[in-house]
Amino acid sequence: MDIKLELVTVPVSDVDRAKAFYERVGFHADHDVTVSEEIRFVQLTPPGSACSIALGRGLTRMAPGSLDNLQVVVKDIEEAYADLRGRGVEVSEIEDLPWGSFVRFCDPDGNGWAVQQTTPRTAAPGR
Repeated sequence: MDIKLELVTVPVSDVDRAKAFYERVGFHADHDVTVSEEIRFVQLTPPGSACSIALGRGLTRMAPGSLDNLQVVVKDIEEAYADLRGRGVEVSEIEDLPWGSFVRFCDPDGNGWAVQQTTPRTAAPGR
């Protein structure tokens, strides 16, 4: 039996601000549907991902900004770092750990993301 994670709800306080942020990060807006005054559903997908995020109104009881360490994986952490900075996203410096290299960023509500290159970078002078 296959079990596939396809959608993760991200709690936000301002749907339009969050949608604009995730589009700036590079996520593709798949759906933006207002069902009623109480419910708005926005689905965004990172490039190349089979899993999307949902944000909106009336979707979750979680407090805005309460998610930490949502993780996406890339082949090249230096390219991801440069791309995010080029898009105006405030990211941490690259952190090299034995199990991979990471940069981190938060959305406007403080939901925390980790971008991981699963294979550690080759040690360079000064690292």
